[in-house]
Amino acid sequence: MAAFPARIRIATRESRLALRQTELVAAALAARHPGLAVETVGMTTQGDRVLDRPLAEVGGKGLFVKELEVALDEGRADLAVHSLKDVPMVVASQFALATFGVREDPHDAFVSSRYAAPEELPAGALVGTSSLRRESQLRQAFAKLRFRPLRGNVNTRLAKLDAGEYDAIILAAAGLHRLGLAARVRKLLPESLALPAIGQGILAIEYRRDRADLAALLEPFTDPATDAAARAERALGLVVGGSCEVPLGGLARLAGGQLRIEGFIGLPDGTRLVRDQLEGPTQEAERLGGELGQRLLDAGGREILDILARRSA
Repeated sequence: MAAFPARIRIATRESRLALRQTELVAAALAARHPGLAVETVGMTTQGDRVLDRPLAEVGGKGLFVKELEVALDEGRADLAVHSLKDVPMVVASQFALATFGVREDPHDAFVSSRYAAPEELPAGALVGTSSLRRESQLRQAFAKLRFRPLRGNVNTRLAKLDAGEYDAIILAAAGLHRLGLAARVRKLLPESLALPAIGQGILAIEYRRDRADLAALLEPFTDPATDAAARAERALGLVVGGSCEVPLGGLARLAGGQLRIEGFIGLPDGTRLVRDQLEGPTQEAERLGGELGQRLLDAGGREILDILARRSA
Protein backbone atom coordinates (compact mmCIF):
# COMPACT_ATOMS: atom_id res chain seq x y z
CA MET A 1 0.00 0.00 0.00
CA ALA A 2 1.25 3.47 -0.89
CA ALA A 3 2.38 5.62 2.03
CA PHE A 4 0.13 8.57 2.82
CA PRO A 5 1.54 12.00 1.95
CA ALA A 6 2.58 14.34 4.76
CA ARG A 7 1.01 17.38 3.10
CA ILE A 8 -2.07 17.87 0.96
CA ARG A 9 -2.76 20.95 -1.16
CA ILE A 10 -6.43 21.30 -2.12
CA ALA A 11 -7.40 23.42 -5.13
CA THR A 12 -10.76 25.11 -4.87
CA ARG A 13 -12.82 27.89 -6.35
CA GLU A 14 -12.95 30.94 -4.10
CA SER A 15 -16.72 31.28 -3.73
CA ARG A 16 -18.01 30.96 -0.18
CA LEU A 17 -19.70 27.66 -0.98
CA ALA A 18 -16.62 26.16 -2.66
CA LEU A 19 -14.43 27.23 0.26
CA ARG A 20 -16.92 25.82 2.75
CA GLN A 21 -16.97 22.49 0.93
CA THR A 22 -13.18 22.45 0.92
CA GLU A 23 -13.18 23.18 4.65
CA LEU A 24 -15.41 20.15 5.21
CA VAL A 25 -13.04 17.92 3.24
CA ALA A 26 -9.93 19.34 4.92
CA ALA A 27 -11.43 18.91 8.39
CA ALA A 28 -12.39 15.30 7.69
CA LEU A 29 -8.91 14.48 6.38
CA ALA A 30 -7.20 16.17 9.34
CA ALA A 31 -9.47 14.42 11.84
CA ARG A 32 -8.62 11.00 10.45
CA HIS A 33 -4.92 11.83 10.02
CA PRO A 34 -3.90 14.27 12.80
CA GLY A 35 -0.36 14.68 11.45
CA LEU A 36 -1.47 15.58 7.95
CA ALA A 37 -0.81 19.19 6.88
CA VAL A 38 -3.68 20.47 4.72
CA GLU A 39 -3.40 23.65 2.65
CA THR A 40 -6.02 25.40 0.51
CA VAL A 41 -5.12 26.72 -2.94
CA GLY A 42 -7.86 29.21 -3.88
CA MET A 43 -8.51 29.90 -7.57
CA THR A 44 -10.96 31.96 -9.62
CA THR A 45 -12.21 29.96 -12.60
CA GLN A 46 -13.55 31.19 -15.93
CA GLY A 47 -17.02 30.16 -14.79
CA ASP A 48 -16.70 32.54 -11.84
CA ARG A 49 -15.43 35.41 -13.98
CA VAL A 50 -18.08 35.38 -16.71
CA LEU A 51 -21.37 36.18 -14.97
CA ASP A 52 -23.30 38.18 -17.56
CA ARG A 53 -24.33 35.18 -19.69
CA PRO A 54 -25.83 31.72 -19.03
CA LEU A 55 -23.28 28.93 -18.72
CA ALA A 56 -24.76 27.26 -21.79
CA GLU A 57 -23.56 30.24 -23.86
CA VAL A 58 -19.99 30.47 -22.56
CA GLY A 59 -18.69 26.92 -22.49
CA GLY A 60 -20.67 24.93 -19.95
CA LYS A 61 -19.88 23.42 -16.59
CA GLY A 62 -16.29 22.62 -17.49
CA LEU A 63 -15.48 26.28 -16.92
CA PHE A 64 -15.68 25.62 -13.17
CA VAL A 65 -13.07 22.85 -13.18
CA LYS A 66 -10.55 23.55 -15.95
CA GLU A 67 -8.20 25.82 -13.97
CA LEU A 68 -8.27 23.41 -11.03
CA GLU A 69 -7.32 20.53 -13.31
CA VAL A 70 -4.40 22.55 -14.69
CA ALA A 71 -3.18 23.04 -11.11
CA LEU A 72 -3.34 19.27 -10.57
CA ASP A 73 -1.55 18.58 -13.84
CA GLU A 74 1.22 21.05 -13.06
CA GLY A 75 1.74 19.75 -9.52
CA ARG A 76 0.57 22.98 -7.84
CA ALA A 77 -2.20 21.06 -6.04
CA ASP A 78 -2.83 17.46 -5.02
CA LEU A 79 -6.63 17.42 -4.85
CA ALA A 80 -9.47 19.52 -6.23
CA VAL A 81 -12.86 19.74 -4.53
CA HIS A 82 -15.92 19.99 -6.77
CA SER A 83 -19.67 19.86 -6.56
CA LEU A 84 -20.16 16.74 -8.65
CA LYS A 85 -22.94 18.43 -10.62
CA ASP A 86 -20.30 20.86 -11.99
CA VAL A 87 -18.00 18.12 -13.30
CA PRO A 88 -18.36 17.26 -17.01
CA MET A 89 -19.45 13.68 -17.75
CA VAL A 90 -16.12 12.97 -19.43
CA VAL A 91 -12.99 13.61 -17.35
CA ALA A 92 -9.53 13.59 -18.93
CA SER A 93 -7.87 10.19 -18.64
CA GLN A 94 -5.05 11.41 -16.37
CA PHE A 95 -7.55 12.31 -13.65
CA ALA A 96 -9.66 10.21 -11.26
CA LEU A 97 -12.81 11.15 -9.35
CA ALA A 98 -13.82 9.99 -5.88
CA THR A 99 -17.05 10.82 -4.08
CA PHE A 100 -16.54 12.17 -0.58
CA GLY A 101 -18.90 11.47 2.30
CA VAL A 102 -22.68 11.13 2.40
CA ARG A 103 -24.78 13.02 -0.12
CA GLU A 104 -26.38 16.24 1.09
CA ASP A 105 -30.05 16.88 0.26
CA PRO A 106 -30.17 16.66 -3.57
CA HIS A 107 -33.39 18.64 -4.06
CA ASP A 108 -33.86 22.06 -5.56
CA ALA A 109 -35.08 24.74 -3.16
CA PHE A 110 -37.71 27.40 -3.75
CA VAL A 111 -36.54 30.66 -2.16
CA SER A 112 -38.69 33.77 -1.91
CA SER A 113 -39.23 36.70 0.41
CA ARG A 114 -42.98 36.88 -0.29
CA TYR A 115 -44.21 33.48 -1.39
CA ALA A 116 -44.09 30.09 0.35
CA ALA A 117 -44.26 27.87 -2.73
CA PRO A 118 -44.21 28.14 -6.53
CA GLU A 119 -47.95 27.41 -6.55
CA GLU A 120 -48.49 30.78 -4.83
CA LEU A 121 -46.70 32.84 -7.48
CA PRO A 122 -49.07 35.03 -9.50
CA ALA A 123 -49.17 35.07 -13.28
CA GLY A 124 -46.16 36.94 -14.65
CA ALA A 125 -44.04 36.48 -11.52
CA LEU A 126 -40.31 36.51 -12.28
CA VAL A 127 -38.23 33.48 -11.26
CA GLY A 128 -34.43 33.46 -11.33
CA THR A 129 -32.45 30.34 -12.13
CA SER A 130 -29.14 29.54 -13.77
CA SER A 131 -30.35 26.14 -14.98
CA LEU A 132 -32.17 25.15 -18.17
CA ARG A 133 -33.03 21.91 -16.36
CA ARG A 134 -34.97 23.77 -13.68
CA GLU A 135 -36.55 26.12 -16.20
CA SER A 136 -37.72 23.27 -18.43
CA GLN A 137 -39.52 21.45 -15.63
CA LEU A 138 -41.00 24.53 -13.97
CA ARG A 139 -42.23 26.00 -17.26
CA GLN A 140 -44.10 22.78 -17.94
CA ALA A 141 -45.74 22.92 -14.50
CA PHE A 142 -46.25 26.70 -14.31
CA ALA A 143 -46.66 28.16 -17.79
CA LYS A 144 -47.83 31.48 -16.29
CA LEU A 145 -44.41 32.30 -14.81
CA ARG A 146 -41.53 34.28 -16.34
CA PHE A 147 -37.90 33.21 -16.05
CA ARG A 148 -34.67 35.17 -16.17
CA PRO A 149 -31.08 33.81 -15.96
CA LEU A 150 -29.43 34.28 -12.57
CA ARG A 151 -25.68 33.80 -12.21
CA GLY A 152 -23.22 34.44 -9.38
CA ASN A 153 -22.49 32.76 -6.07
CA VAL A 154 -25.23 31.87 -3.60
CA ASN A 155 -24.97 35.11 -1.63
CA THR A 156 -25.06 37.21 -4.80
CA ARG A 157 -28.22 35.46 -5.94
CA LEU A 158 -29.87 35.89 -2.56
CA ALA A 159 -28.94 39.58 -2.54
CA LYS A 160 -30.63 40.07 -5.92
CA LEU A 161 -33.76 38.37 -4.61
CA ASP A 162 -33.75 40.51 -1.46
CA ALA A 163 -33.31 43.65 -3.59
CA GLY A 164 -36.58 42.82 -5.35
CA GLU A 165 -35.11 41.89 -8.73
CA TYR A 166 -36.93 38.54 -8.63
CA ASP A 167 -40.12 37.25 -7.04
CA ALA A 168 -38.42 33.91 -6.35
CA ILE A 169 -35.23 32.06 -7.16
CA ILE A 170 -34.36 28.37 -7.33
CA LEU A 171 -31.16 27.14 -5.70
CA ALA A 172 -29.68 23.77 -4.76
CA ALA A 173 -30.71 22.93 -1.21
CA ALA A 174 -27.29 21.35 -0.61
CA GLY A 175 -25.47 24.64 -1.03
CA LEU A 176 -27.82 26.47 1.31
CA HIS A 177 -27.43 23.78 3.96
CA ARG A 178 -23.65 23.77 3.75
CA LEU A 179 -23.54 27.56 4.10
CA GLY A 180 -25.83 27.54 7.13
CA LEU A 181 -28.62 29.16 5.12
CA ALA A 182 -31.23 26.41 5.36
CA ALA A 183 -33.67 28.95 6.86
CA ARG A 184 -33.90 30.61 3.42
CA VAL A 185 -35.57 27.51 1.97
CA ARG A 186 -39.29 28.12 1.68
CA LYS A 187 -40.01 24.76 0.06
CA LEU A 188 -38.04 21.78 -1.20
CA LEU A 189 -39.20 20.95 -4.70
CA PRO A 190 -40.23 17.29 -4.95
CA GLU A 191 -38.74 15.09 -7.67
CA SER A 192 -42.18 14.97 -9.30
CA LEU A 193 -41.83 18.70 -9.99
CA ALA A 194 -38.06 19.12 -10.36
CA LEU A 195 -35.64 16.26 -10.81
CA PRO A 196 -32.25 17.54 -9.61
CA ALA A 197 -29.05 17.84 -11.59
CA ILE A 198 -26.89 14.76 -11.99
CA GLY A 199 -24.64 14.58 -8.93
CA GLN A 200 -26.40 17.41 -7.07
CA GLY A 201 -25.50 17.35 -3.37
CA ILE A 202 -22.46 15.11 -3.86
CA LEU A 203 -18.91 16.25 -3.12
CA ALA A 204 -16.31 14.98 -5.58
CA ILE A 205 -12.54 14.92 -5.21
CA GLU A 206 -10.41 14.98 -8.35
CA TYR A 207 -6.77 13.92 -8.39
CA ARG A 208 -4.17 12.59 -10.77
CA ARG A 209 -4.75 8.95 -11.56
CA ASP A 210 -1.07 8.11 -11.00
CA ARG A 211 -1.30 9.15 -7.32
CA ALA A 212 -1.97 5.80 -5.62
CA ASP A 213 -1.24 7.45 -2.24
CA LEU A 214 -4.16 9.83 -2.71
CA ALA A 215 -6.50 7.05 -3.80
CA ALA A 216 -5.67 5.19 -0.59
CA LEU A 217 -6.12 8.34 1.49
CA LEU A 218 -9.58 9.03 0.05
CA GLU A 219 -10.96 5.49 -0.01
CA PRO A 220 -12.30 5.45 3.61
CA PHE A 221 -14.41 8.53 2.90
CA THR A 222 -16.46 6.87 0.15
CA ASP A 223 -20.09 6.26 1.12
CA PRO A 224 -21.30 3.22 -0.86
CA ALA A 225 -24.85 4.53 -1.44
CA THR A 226 -23.61 7.93 -2.54
CA ASP A 227 -20.99 6.40 -4.81
CA ALA A 228 -23.51 4.07 -6.46
CA ALA A 229 -25.89 6.98 -7.08
CA ALA A 230 -23.07 9.02 -8.60
CA ARG A 231 -22.04 6.22 -10.92
CA ALA A 232 -25.60 5.58 -12.09
CA GLU A 233 -26.41 9.26 -12.66
CA ARG A 234 -23.19 10.00 -14.53
CA ALA A 235 -23.71 6.93 -16.72
CA LEU A 236 -27.12 8.40 -17.61
CA GLY A 237 -25.50 11.73 -18.44
CA LEU A 238 -22.80 10.08 -20.52
CA VAL A 239 -25.32 8.27 -22.73
CA VAL A 240 -27.51 11.33 -23.20
CA GLY A 241 -24.58 13.69 -23.62
CA GLY A 242 -25.52 15.68 -20.56
CA SER A 243 -24.29 19.26 -20.28
CA CYS A 244 -25.74 22.57 -19.18
CA GLU A 245 -26.90 23.08 -22.78
CA VAL A 246 -29.30 20.11 -22.40
CA PRO A 247 -32.17 20.22 -19.88
CA LEU A 248 -31.40 16.91 -18.20
CA GLY A 249 -32.00 15.69 -14.67
CA GLY A 250 -31.38 12.46 -12.84
CA LEU A 251 -31.63 11.09 -9.32
CA ALA A 252 -30.59 7.65 -8.08
CA ARG A 253 -31.15 6.36 -4.56
CA LEU A 254 -31.31 3.10 -2.65
CA ALA A 255 -34.83 1.79 -2.00
CA GLY A 256 -35.57 -1.63 -0.55
CA GLY A 257 -32.07 -2.87 -1.26
CA GLN A 258 -32.32 -1.85 -4.92
CA LEU A 259 -31.00 1.19 -6.75
CA ARG A 260 -33.75 3.25 -8.36
CA ILE A 261 -32.84 5.92 -10.89
CA GLU A 262 -35.19 8.43 -12.49
CA GLY A 263 -34.30 10.81 -15.31
CA PHE A 264 -35.70 13.27 -17.81
CA ILE A 265 -34.77 15.18 -20.97
CA GLY A 266 -36.73 18.25 -22.03
CA LEU A 267 -36.83 21.42 -24.07
CA PRO A 268 -36.02 24.66 -22.19
CA ASP A 269 -39.53 26.02 -22.76
CA GLY A 270 -41.11 22.94 -21.17
CA THR A 271 -43.17 22.05 -24.25
CA ARG A 272 -41.59 18.63 -24.60
CA LEU A 273 -40.32 16.43 -21.78
CA VAL A 274 -39.49 12.73 -21.62
CA ARG A 275 -39.24 11.05 -18.23
CA ASP A 276 -38.66 7.45 -17.07
CA GLN A 277 -37.20 5.39 -14.24
CA LEU A 278 -35.45 2.09 -13.74
CA GLU A 279 -34.57 -0.14 -10.80
CA GLY A 280 -31.98 -2.86 -10.29
CA PRO A 281 -29.04 -4.16 -8.25
CA THR A 282 -26.71 -1.56 -6.76
CA GLN A 283 -23.66 -3.32 -8.18
CA GLU A 284 -25.04 -2.62 -11.67
CA ALA A 285 -25.21 1.15 -11.17
CA GLU A 286 -23.51 2.07 -14.44
CA ARG A 287 -25.62 -0.34 -16.47
CA LEU A 288 -28.84 1.03 -14.94
CA GLY A 289 -27.89 4.62 -15.68
CA GLY A 290 -26.83 3.82 -19.22
CA GLU A 291 -29.95 1.78 -19.92
CA LEU A 292 -32.19 4.55 -18.59
CA GLY A 293 -30.40 7.05 -20.80
CA GLN A 294 -31.02 4.88 -23.84
CA ARG A 295 -34.69 4.50 -22.94
CA LEU A 296 -35.08 8.26 -22.65
CA LEU A 297 -33.46 8.73 -26.06
CA ASP A 298 -35.68 6.08 -27.64
CA ALA A 299 -38.83 7.59 -26.08
CA GLY A 300 -38.34 10.99 -27.70
CA GLY A 301 -35.16 12.33 -26.13
CA ARG A 302 -33.21 11.94 -29.36
CA GLU A 303 -35.68 14.22 -31.15
CA ILE A 304 -35.33 16.75 -28.31
CA LEU A 305 -31.55 16.70 -28.69
CA ASP A 306 -31.91 17.18 -32.45
CA ILE A 307 -34.13 20.23 -31.90
CA LEU A 308 -31.60 21.70 -29.45
CA ALA A 309 -28.75 21.06 -31.90
CA ARG A 310 -30.61 22.85 -34.71
CA ARG A 311 -31.34 25.82 -32.46
CA SER A 312 -27.71 26.20 -31.47
CA ALA A 313 -26.36 25.79 -35.01
